[in-house]
Amino acid sequence: MSTWTTTLDAAGIQDPQLREDFTRQRSLVARYRRASYVAVRLLLPRPLVPHVIAAVAFMHHTDNLLDHGPAAERRDAYTAWEEAVRNALVTGTSDHPVIRPLLHACTHHSRLRGCVEDFLSTATIDLEFTGFTTESDYQRYLDQYSLPAFLLVACLLTPGEEPAGYRAACRTYIDGSQRLDFVNDLAEDLTGGRLTIPQDTLQRHGVTRTDLERAQSTPHVRALLHTLLQQARTTLADSHHVTALLPPANRPFARALITLEEATADAALAKGPALLTASARPPITTALRILLREYRHARRFRHSPTGRL
Repeated sequence: MSTWTTTLDAAGIQDPQLREDFTRQRSLVARYRRASYVAVRLLLPRPLVPHVIAAVAFMHHTDNLLDHGPAAERRDAYTAWEEAVRNALVTGTSDHPVIRPLLHACTHHSRLRGCVEDFLSTATIDLEFTGFTTESDYQRYLDQYSLPAFLLVACLLTPGEEPAGYRAACRTYIDGSQRLDFVNDLAEDLTGGRLTIPQDTLQRHGVTRTDLERAQSTPHVRALLHTLLQQARTTLADSHHVTALLPPANRPFARALITLEEATADAALAKGPALLTASARPPITTALRILLREYRHARRFRHSPTGRL
């Protein structure tokens, strides 16, 4: 019996169609961000794993609809998608392989439904994205898209009532993660016509969009990238306190998630202006060391008679 089969069994997923849906979503999520997928599989309790995968798959599918294709087509596609998801939440049924696992997860995690509805309500800010004029524009994007998207997963990590301070701690993490992504993915985003650095930040550093598109390695460009990445790195370090708000069984996963992002920021800082031609990734040995360390913590908790790390 495969470990994935036993994971589905542990989550109580017995319906053949649902098992097929979750298995398909697992493959998609694994291709989307491999290290994070491995962290989910290794570090979270088995009954929780399929539900986290369903939430990530839903978020990724929605993000693809918002990002790819001409504006009019994207808007029509998202409108149809939002209607399908909201109808499914009302009726409790769907014929869509992305929505069915999400509905199943909602039946086991009471706060997930509200997080899905919140995400759908503000996700069109990404559809309308044309760049940021100021830092305030970025903060609005963070509140209306990045944080609601992250809470789809984060709400699954805290059963019952949301702990006091949890949402603010999640916002700190996603601020660091989103800032990192925007810098690390500059080459891909600029190729696709998106500039995710606020105009006032560019002006303050004396850098133009053309400088970035031409991958100029000037002192101003180097200073801009270093400042942005250091800001992301500092914010990620500040987000570690979120782990104290989680049940002990889920803390190794959260620590790994943050530490992998910190390692990515370090790799991006080392790469410097070369980020304007390709993204940075931490060395495989670094990622494996992080995952192995947290796996040991997770195993100690699972085998502890007191359930403490």
